[in-house]
Amino acid sequence: MQLRTSRRVVLKSAVTLAGGMALDQGLSAAVAPGQNQLLPTVQFGSHRISRMVLGSNPFNGFCYALPSLSAHMKEWCTPERIAQIVRQSRENGINTWQFSYYDSSLAALKLLQAEGGDPIQWILLTGGAIKKDVSLLPEIAKLKPLAIVHHGGVTDENFHAGTMDKVRDYLKAVRDAGVMVGMSTHLPAVIEYVEERNWDVDFYMTCFYQFSRSTEDIRKMLGELPLGYVFLEGDPARMCRVIRQTRKTCLAFKILAAGRLADPADAREKAFRFAFDNIKPQDAVIVGMYPRFKDEIRENAETVRRVLSS
Repeated sequence: MQLRTSRRVVLKSAVTLAGGMALDQGLSAAVAPGQNQLLPTVQFGSHRISRMVLGSNPFNGFCYALPSLSAHMKEWCTPERIAQIVRQSRENGINTWQFSYYDSSLAALKLLQAEGGDPIQWILLTGGAIKKDVSLLPEIAKLKPLAIVHHGGVTDENFHAGTMDKVRDYLKAVRDAGVMVGMSTHLPAVIEYVEERNWDVDFYMTCFYQFSRSTEDIRKMLGELPLGYVFLEGDPARMCRVIRQTRKTCLAFKILAAGRLADPADAREKAFRFAFDNIKPQDAVIVGMYPRFKDEIRENAETVRRVLSS
């Protein structure tokens, strides 16, 4: 993969972006007082990562609600805007970005790396074309991610099918590529399975909500099937139980229930406080942000600072 971008392309993108940002209420070039100060960090291999990591589901149109909203997100999240969101995240103390193998985020990474300076740290989730194609791993490893993470949906599919050997083979290929090895899942039982067998995994990405329940399990629990994704209020506690049981670092995601707990401010703070109170001190959270209408980046960073300082 070629990551060299000409200075002319970068300058052109910057000019285009500057014009577009004037219309975007949530993306401000101004740095507010208290910004630029790194959020609290944890050790992650040989690196330090902020305890809140920037996620990327909104960039790819994964809103877990309406198809029209997914299209809304994906259309707005151009590579230039994604790059600006990453810049603004760094200004607010977030030093690590987790994203999937999709063209828009990879193009944004090119723009950011072409700027030089202190590069953003990044973790790759194997969504997109790399999801089941291990031949792409050496190529992406050359771009120096902190880690590569096996996709949670694929993990869970194999768990239900009794084919976890496929997951283990993929994780071995990540190890052979020379980067840290992560595994994502939405199911606490998967963490228990892997821990019992002492797999060669450096860390886990752990979803607060069990999206991968079978339809049979959902029918047993609810008596019928809901329309859409299931967010059960007890799921975060169930995942946090296994997070605390493992010695490995966990990156907890969907702590805001895909935006359902993002507003009002007291609900958002309660969700962040629950997460940090119930994961381990060595763990971090991943939060996707869509700052189209307000400065979600600053809101979330300020919430994290307040929660972790109290």
